[in-house]
Amino acid sequence: MSRADRTWRAWWAALAVGVISAVWAPSALAQAPASAPAPAPPIKAVVPASKPAWSKGIQPITRDSYYHAIECGKLGGEQPSCVFYDADLCKNEDFVLAMYSPYKQVAYEVWGAVSRKRPVPTPSYQAAQQTRVIIGVTPARGAKNQIAALRVRRGGKVIDADTRTIDGTSGNFIFAFAPFAPTASITLEMVGKTRTQSCVVDRATLARFR
Repeated sequence: MSRADRTWRAWWAALAVGVISAVWAPSALAQAPASAPAPAPPIKAVVPASKPAWSKGIQPITRDSYYHAIECGKLGGEQPSCVFYDADLCKNEDFVLAMYSPYKQVAYEVWGAVSRKRPVPTPSYQAAQQTRVIIGVTPARGAKNQIAALRVRRGGKVIDADTRTIDGTSGNFIFAFAPFAPTASITLEMVGKTRTQSCVVDRATLARFR
């Protein structure tokens, strides 16, 4: 397993034990960069087709998505693509992204139990209702470009994260659901201190977000 994979999976494990709660602390908010760094050539987002099939994009938890996520987690295995679809989402030289959402919260909890040969749990529906879209950013192997901000460009508008925490070379960014609706393409802009990485996510790819 590569260093990037280990870093990515460690970030997921931290979410599972509640470390992500730190992103809600107002005192942890980082300041925006003073000037815009130079952009790198744009990247195209990649999300593999996976089972059980999903085409509704990231959304608040519903009865249907809750049980769909449970079925996803029950697949088990080393790295089921319905849970870890974001493993190579916007692969680039500087940053590794990890997505977290209500669906992923439910699916990940079930997968964690099943992969350890434990009974299928009943994830908290209420906890999933309180979860929004969280994107974790960690450095790619050997990268020296430190993350400064993450934003969504959609329909000519730039949408900043509602809450963000930057700790050294890593960051967590919390967004509402609307910027990720699969009705128009978006661009994820990973703003580093030395350059910006842009990742184009088309409508079909957004629809496969969970």
